[in-house]
Amino acid sequence: MDWEAVILTAKLAAVTTALLMWVAIPLARWLAGGGGWLRAMVQALVGLPLVLPPTVLGFYLLVDLGPLTPVGRGLIRLLGHPLAFSFSGLVVGSMLYSLPFAVQPMVAGFAAVDPRFGETASMLGKPPARVFRDITYPLAKRSVLTAAVLAFTHTVGEFGVVLMLGGNIPGATRTMSIALYDQVQDGRYSEANRTALVLLLVAFAALAMLYGRQDRRGRALV
Repeated sequence: MDWEAVILTAKLAAVTTALLMWVAIPLARWLAGGGGWLRAMVQALVGLPLVLPPTVLGFYLLVDLGPLTPVGRGLIRLLGHPLAFSFSGLVVGSMLYSLPFAVQPMVAGFAAVDPRFGETASMLGKPPARVFRDITYPLAKRSVLTAAVLAFTHTVGEFGVVLMLGGNIPGATRTMSIALYDQVQDGRYSEANRTALVLLLVAFAALAMLYGRQDRRGRALV
């Protein structure tokens, strides 16, 4: 087992999920607020990673964050190094690639909350932030948990974006999915089997936890 890759993958998934939730919760709340062409365009942009090959997203990030673009040069002056082929770059790429897995469950959860609850609270003098914190979020927290678990698990299994943007630098950008690819390429099938088994168990455990919570909630309502 490549323990460096295991630790790096866990760190990447944890950091990505934590930062992603700060972005996805307000974005999902806004998207759940109604229709309109602007929301439709934003939803289309958010959902692009679901239909795009990961290598396409990774390629554009590699080009846009490189030293030949104004954005890339600005980041180099700010950080002292390019985002490409670094852990920070992996976090940015992972956030963009996992964004729909975090946003879409929460959009559904927030949209399912009866707006009359919020309207009543607003009439009683509660500001919008308090309405969200005390009413909307508690009623939709299951969708928030689902989004966090899906974002974490999806990041653990990323391959195309990680490979294009981060390369294969041991201890810096080499995640479990890339380690698995290298093990297969080198004919180390027993090691590849162990790595693949860990990825499989992580995915199964995450889904089992989500479905288990849904089942317990369903029995409680019967």
